[in-house]
Amino acid sequence: MFGIPTPTLIVWMAVLATIATVVGLALPFLSGGETSKRVKMISSRRKELSRQQMDGLASKGSSIRNRKGQTKAEVMKKILHALKLDEALANKELKESLAQAGYRNPNALVMFIFIRLTLATGSFLVAVIVISNWKDFPYPLPVKALMMGAGAVVGFYLPKIMVTNTAQKRQVELNKGFADALDLMVICVEGGLSVEGAFDRVTREIGDKSPILAQEFGLTSAELAYLGNRHKAYMNFADRTGLPAIKSLATTLVQSEKYGTPVGQALKVLSLERREARMAAAEQKGASLPAKLTVPMILFFLPPLFMVVIGPAAIRISAG
Repeated sequence: MFGIPTPTLIVWMAVLATIATVVGLALPFLSGGETSKRVKMISSRRKELSRQQMDGLASKGSSIRNRKGQTKAEVMKKILHALKLDEALANKELKESLAQAGYRNPNALVMFIFIRLTLATGSFLVAVIVISNWKDFPYPLPVKALMMGAGAVVGFYLPKIMVTNTAQKRQVELNKGFADALDLMVICVEGGLSVEGAFDRVTREIGDKSPILAQEFGLTSAELAYLGNRHKAYMNFADRTGLPAIKSLATTLVQSEKYGTPVGQALKVLSLERREARMAAAEQKGASLPAKLTVPMILFFLPPLFMVVIGPAAIRISAG
C-alpha cells in the first residue's frame, strides 16, 4: 500500500494506537478530573463576585465623594430623629416586611416611615381643606373631626397595605417555582456539587422561569461566599422571603451542617414533603371547586336552561 511494506505499516499503526491509548488515559489526570473542575468553577465565581463587590464599593465611594450637600435619605432621617421616631427606625419586623416585598435599599425603612408620615399629614390637611370649603356641610363638628381623622388614618396605613400586598404577591411567585428549584438542588447535590455550587447552578437554571426566586438564590450564593457564618446566610434567605418552605430549607441545611447528616438525603426528604404538600393543595382546590361553582351555576346556568326547556311551551301556550 503506497509503496510501504506491510510489516512496516503494521508497526506504525501499532505505534499510533499505543500513543492514542496513552494520551486518552493521561488526559483525565492532566485536566484534574471533575473535582478540579468544580474547584476551579467555585474559585472563578468567588473572584468574579469579589471583583463586582470591589467595583460597587469603588463606585459608591466615588459617588459619595462627588456629591454636594446631603442626600434625601439623610434629610428624612434627621427629620425622623427630630420627631423622636428612633424606635420606628429600629423596627426589625418592618424592615423584614420591606425586604420580603423586594425593597432592599439600605434607606428603604427611612423612606417608608417618612412616606407614611407625609401621607398621613397630607391626607389630614386635604380633609381639613375640603371640609372647611364645603359651605353646606350637613354634619356637626364631631363628624368633621372624625372624617379628618379617618383621612389621616387612611394615609398612614395605605403604604403598609401596599407593601403587604406586594410581599404576598412576591411570595406567591416564589412559591410557584420553589418546588422545581428544590428538585434541581437535590439533583445538583447528589451529582457531586457542593451547596454553594448547587445554589449557583439553580440560580442560572431558573432565571428565565422564576427571576425573583433566582435573585434570592443568587443573593444566598453570594452570602455563602462572603459571610463568615454560613448559618447566617441560610437564615437570611428565609427572612428575606418569609416563606415557610424556604425556612424549612434553611433549617434543614443548618441542621445538616451542624450534626453532619448527609445534605442530599435531607434535601430529598424535604423535596418529597414539598411535592406532597403541592399535591395536597391541588386536591384541596379541586375539592372546593363544587362549592365555588354553586353560585355561578345558579346565576348563569339554570336561567338559560329553564328558558330553553320551558320557553317553547310558554310560547305555544301564549300563541294558543
